[in-house]
Amino acid sequence: METLLYDWFNLLFRMLHVIAAIAWIGASFYFVWLDNSLETPDREGKARGLAGGLWAFHGGGIYQVSKYKLAPPAMPERLHWFKWEAYTTWISGALLLTLMYYGRADLYLWQQGKWAATPTAAIAASILYLAAGLLCYELMFRLLRPYSRQLFSGLLLLLITMACWLASQLFSDRAAFLQVGALLATIMAGNVFFGIIPAQKRFIRALDAGEEPAEAPMLAAKHRSVHNNYFTLPVVFCMLSNHYPFLYGHHFNWLALIAIVALGAYVRHFFNLRHRGQLQFQIPAVAAAGCLLLALGLVQTQKNIGEPNEATASTSSREPNGSPMHLIETHCQGCHSSTPSQPGFSAPPMGLALDTQQQVEAARNRILPTLHSQYMPLGNITGMSNGERAELIAALENEKSMMLTED
Repeated sequence: METLLYDWFNLLFRMLHVIAAIAWIGASFYFVWLDNSLETPDREGKARGLAGGLWAFHGGGIYQVSKYKLAPPAMPERLHWFKWEAYTTWISGALLLTLMYYGRADLYLWQQGKWAATPTAAIAASILYLAAGLLCYELMFRLLRPYSRQLFSGLLLLLITMACWLASQLFSDRAAFLQVGALLATIMAGNVFFGIIPAQKRFIRALDAGEEPAEAPMLAAKHRSVHNNYFTLPVVFCMLSNHYPFLYGHHFNWLALIAIVALGAYVRHFFNLRHRGQLQFQIPAVAAAGCLLLALGLVQTQKNIGEPNEATASTSSREPNGSPMHLIETHCQGCHSSTPSQPGFSAPPMGLALDTQQQVEAARNRILPTLHSQYMPLGNITGMSNGERAELIAALENEKSMMLTED
């Protein structure tokens, strides 16, 4: 019953998080596109106080969008604000992080050999990591950006780089990428809560008082919005990264994450320039080349922990047909079984059951990357030794070779 409730909460929080994130990212993409696509108003538009406008066609008809320098002659009765998309995304993400990674820190957040010595220490480190990252960003934005955008941008890149490296040292390999994504998303939500919405409220209060609103807060709010726009693709990748153990399990995972974050922001830059009428196709070309070089680099530097030595080979040869089932039973079937014995699992994760030799053979290409990356077993909860890992990889690779020979 407890496991079933956990699964339902996981599903509901995840659905809420994804739906809210789609709405938030969609609003970010739309309004940055809108700002970049505004056309200079004609004489009549300028006389009406317009800063820009555009015409668009969608669905049922033609739309005219206008942006005022300050405000229309008469304020509308209803003014739409865009904030709950951000707040709901962050709150649902925090609930999901608590449920999944804090509630089961020993499986998902903590990993033996990392700086966080215990699961409890990993939880504390996660909270401090997010709070410290947000504080550093806010201090830099408020104290440095008004005086030197170049210095601010350089330090922001350094902050993200350090965050990628630090996460790989503190948390499990699977959780490290997600922690970076949670940090960037926290900064994004902080931009809305601490900067964008307060500036908009001051703007409205000034108009209501018959005063001219200060320009600096609104300009800062726009910069925060643009930062959020560039963070979106890196955050989406981080939140999907737990499906790719060949990346987060690599011993240079933090360098790979830095490269992917940078490439994601660079691709977003292409679209922002395109909305201004600047087509720079060298950007996606460079990004594609960067992805290819990253892939080749990771393949070339992958640890070959599965290469069998003489002892491993002799051990594997003693198994009937090189069968790895005794190791699968010991280290995998607690979770990956049609009837898991590991507390908290009512069904095999990812639908992957390894109860029979045939199931193991069918899933070999899914099992090997998680073994090579040392991600599985989760948090090494079963105490798999390096020798057992190498033996299991050798047995699986041997079966793979045998199948290729037979084919």
